[in-house]
Parts: sequence; C-alpha cells; structure tokens
Amino acid sequence: MTLPLRAFGVALLMLTGAAQAEPRHAITLYDEAPKYPANFQHFDYVNPEAPKGGLLRQRGIGGFDSFNPFIPKGNPAGIGAIYDTLTYHSLDEPFTEYGLVAEKIDKAPDNSHVRYLLNPKARFHDGTPITAEDVIFTFHTLLEKGDPLYRHYYADVAQVVAEDKLTVRFDFKHKDNRELPMILGQLPVLPKHWWASRDFAKGGLEPPLGSGPYRIGKFSPGSSLELERVKDWWAKDLPVSRGLYNFDRIRVDYYRDTQVALEAFKAGHFDVNEEYSAKDWNTGYDSPALRDGKFVQVSIPKYVPAGMQGYVFNLRRPMFQDRRVREAIAQLFDFEWARKQIFYGDYKRTRSYFENSEMAATGLPDEAELKLLEPLREQLPPEVFSQEFRPPVSNGSGIIREQSRRAFQLLTEAGYRIVDDKMVGPDGKPLAFEFLNFQPNLERVVLPFKRNLAELGIDLQIRRVDMSQYINRLRDWDYDMTSAVWAQSNSPGNEQLDMWHSSSADKPGSKNYIGLRDPAIDKLVEGLIRADSRQSLITHARALDRALLWGHYVVPNYYVDAWRVAYWKRFGRPEITPLSDFGLLTWWEEQPLHRTAPAPTDTNAQEAN
Repeated sequence: MTLPLRAFGVALLMLTGAAQAEPRHAITLYDEAPKYPANFQHFDYVNPEAPKGGLLRQRGIGGFDSFNPFIPKGNPAGIGAIYDTLTYHSLDEPFTEYGLVAEKIDKAPDNSHVRYLLNPKARFHDGTPITAEDVIFTFHTLLEKGDPLYRHYYADVAQVVAEDKLTVRFDFKHKDNRELPMILGQLPVLPKHWWASRDFAKGGLEPPLGSGPYRIGKFSPGSSLELERVKDWWAKDLPVSRGLYNFDRIRVDYYRDTQVALEAFKAGHFDVNEEYSAKDWNTGYDSPALRDGKFVQVSIPKYVPAGMQGYVFNLRRPMFQDRRVREAIAQLFDFEWARKQIFYGDYKRTRSYFENSEMAATGLPDEAELKLLEPLREQLPPEVFSQEFRPPVSNGSGIIREQSRRAFQLLTEAGYRIVDDKMVGPDGKPLAFEFLNFQPNLERVVLPFKRNLAELGIDLQIRRVDMSQYINRLRDWDYDMTSAVWAQSNSPGNEQLDMWHSSSADKPGSKNYIGLRDPAIDKLVEGLIRADSRQSLITHARALDRALLWGHYVVPNYYVDAWRVAYWKRFGRPEITPLSDFGLLTWWEEQPLHRTAPAPTDTNAQEAN
C-alpha cells in the first residue's frame, strides 16, 4: 500500500527541472511572512511559565463507542490530543503552519510539491521513531479507509514519496491548489508498525498508539475517558508546544444531554462548560455556587467566521426539489420573535455562509465577482445578479402576515393549493415532512416554526432521537430536515468540496447534508480552492456565498459573536486569548480540587497500557 523508499528522489526532482526552495520553519497560504520568526520561543497567547500538573474535567454528550475518529463509523471519543501532526496551526494568524513532527517545510515556488523534513527526535509513545514511512502509511490509509472528507482534502495529490528515512515529498496534480501544502501539514501521523496487525476500518475500544502530548488512561466505555499527559513527550520543549498542555490529566464524563450536563456543572462535577443556549446562559447558571463566586461566566469575543447554522432541506427528498417551496418554508421562520421571546436578545441573524467575516457577500456583486458569476448566469438564480440576499424580517410580535402571504404566493406558483386545510402539491400529496433532532433545547425554537407552517397547512413533525441514532441517520441521509452547522475558517479551501460539491453528495459521512449537485456551485467551489491571493479568495467566497444563499438550501438561523464559557475558579489564564479559539489548553490549574475526582466505578472501567 505504501511506496518504497526512494533515495534518488531529490536527484530525480532536480533532473526534471523543478525549482528548489529553502526549507522553512513555517509556511503561509500566500507566501507572506509568518508572524513568528524562525527563532521564536513561544506563541503570544500562552504563558511559557505555566505550571504543569492538576486535573481538567470536561463534559461529553451522548457517550462513545470507538477510539478511531478517522473512519465514518460509530461515535468516536475525542482523542485528538494523543496524535501529533506534521505541522501546528497557529491560533492567532489566518492560516500559518509551523513545524511540529516536520522540523522544516520545503514548499516548491511553483506549488508543484511540498517536502516535509521530519524532526529526528520525533517518537511514538512506545519510543519508536516517526519516519517518512509512517507519514506515507497514514496518507494512504486515510484515503482508502478513512472518512470521505480525506478523499476531498487530498484529491490533488499525485503521489507521495519517501526520499529518505526522514524526508517525505508530496507531488501535486495541479499547481494552483495553494492550500494543499497547508492541509497536508495537518495530517496526524499514525504508527505503521502498530496498525500492521489491526484492521483500521473497524472501530473498537483498544487504546491506539499515538505520539502526542497525551495518551489514553482510564476509561469506562460510553461514560468516561481520561487522558494522561506524557511527561517525556518528545515535543514538550518545542516553541509550538511551550505553555500548552499543562494539565496532567484531562477527564471527560459523558452525559445524556446538555441539560443534564448543565446541572452536573453547577454541582461541581466538571470544570468548564461552553454554552450554546441563550436561555441557559441567561437563566440556567443561577445557583449558590455562582452567587458565592465559585464559578464565573465570561463572554470572549470571537474573531473567526461564524459560518452557517440553519435548518437543512435534504434535496434528496422530492418535496424539496422546487426552490420556491424551499423559499416559502424559510419565510415562516420568525427570527425576530424568537430573539425577543426565546433568545434574550443575544443572537444575530445569519445572513451568510461566511458570517462574521470579510468573506460574507453584501450588496450587489462587484466587478470582480461578476467576472466569476457571469459565465454561470444561465445556471444561477437571477436574484444573484440583481438583489442583496436578506432573510425575511418581522416586527417581533409573532404575527407574520406579510411572510405568510409571500409563502402562500410562492407555493401557489409551484402548483400547490389548499385542500381540506392542508397544503397539497401538484402530485396530490400534502406537504409534510419530519425534522430530525437530538437536542432538547432546540425543540422550543422549532415549535413556533412548526406552528407557523401549520397555519399554511404544512405538517412538520419533530422526531427526537438519541445521539447515536442521529449520527447514523445523518450519515445515511435519512432525514427530511435537520439542523446543521457548517463551520468556516479565515481561509476556506478544500473542505468546501465536502460541503457543497457534487462529488460529495452520495458519500456517507460527508458534510453535503443538502445533497447539492449543482454544476455552477461546483465551479465556484473549484475556483475558490485555486484562488491565488487573499483578495481572490475573498472574491470567490462572496460569489459562492451568493449562489448558496439564493438557492434557498437552508433556513438561515442565528449566531453569537462570542464564546460563552462558564468555569470554576480553579484556573489561571494567559493575558492574551488567541484570535480563533478561547484557548482552553493554554490554561493551567491554580487551585487543586479538595479531593481527587473518583475513578470510574463501572465494572467495565479499563486502563490503557
């Protein structure tokens, strides 16, 4: 499955006339200078003198049944911290990768290849050196047996070659995919020797061998997991690691749902809770512990795109094929009433797939966007060229006559009519669909939407399932409508294939929840990936945004431009918070628990060797 070592690779590359570049400590998307120079000692957002030790207790929802997060099976535990990647992504730059397993990075000036020079000190937890063969094994394994996302991410890789034991080169099919060297750097390196006697395509709860700052310790299947800091971690003194990973143990206890978890947090059973519910943030934390100042609630500003959160129309369902039907249904979501009555005024309306960023489309398309959109005019909704997308706006009273009239007009144009108080389509079938949900808090937002739909004779049924059922149904496209979030970064790229491109529509586990198969959107996605400057990336993102918005593929929801975090006052935090995260793994313990948190009492509790 892997390619043989090729010591002659460098010479062969030179014979083909490929330009050589000086290996660097970091690479950026458009070859701009990184924020931190080659001799930097630590990131600005850490405390390099942070003490090591102590316990961080977190919560999970729904349980876990696998320690393999790379395959589209099961409900994996969050164990990313046991693996090292080729590079480390800086949290206070748009897109810069610094060397980790790869001590140096050599990106060809013409972007035809990238070479990673591995750190000779890099080791797996069993002491085995990390080599180029491990990188090649990982790459091919993820492509052949991993989540479909990897096939989209790495589609432009022509071959991967081990030039020597510590040098691996990726050659590209095209030279215009500038993001590819960056995302290859995010490759988690798996141990070839450990997986040689195991089936990667299966899940299971055998603790895997890693190389990162933590290893799996005690765990109780489905209910709790403990990660232990690797005190002799090979990378602990690197600049990209200094001040990070300060806790000796990270314990995750799993709860049935977020409401149960909130009560557990207030009782002191875990330490940090990131809150997603406006109601709970405003009223749910009131308790003697809060009033006594034992824990605090903080809102930390977000400087990253909010992406899109919305109710997804599954276009694989015939009832949602007509754009007018989708727009009509979207008219009946009354955000202004919900913001006033349910959200405590906290949320803002989502108006873009790149919300809270400069990539969000506003106004009419400018000249640069039109150059991208005009060749696709016949394939795109006409509104893309003539109107700014704006979700319907009500007066917040709960009475949405104007929106209901517009929805009725659209449905009538689509051939629908009212028969016995039901909205009936051209095929004679009532317009009825199911909303798949696993979050108790979401039901109070969907119920008013359901009532508005019912007033037009549209039947919406809310189907609540547990987390495992939800994941399986999502992977199998077994839903009419559900709530989804498409997160975005400051540098969107190859992951857009997994979200919107036709090639991902039939791949279980992809994020193409909509079932999009649109040639125009395919071209806009492909153009975005090949953008050759920051401004070009912004232009492509805005053009893609318009096409997605005017397709009415989702009912846009809402977002908050801050991380809402509650935590018990046991921790120290650096003075600077990173721009793209609230930096939990930069924190450290200042006040130990009065007593050690008990180990799992489940008779099935296990411990990694």
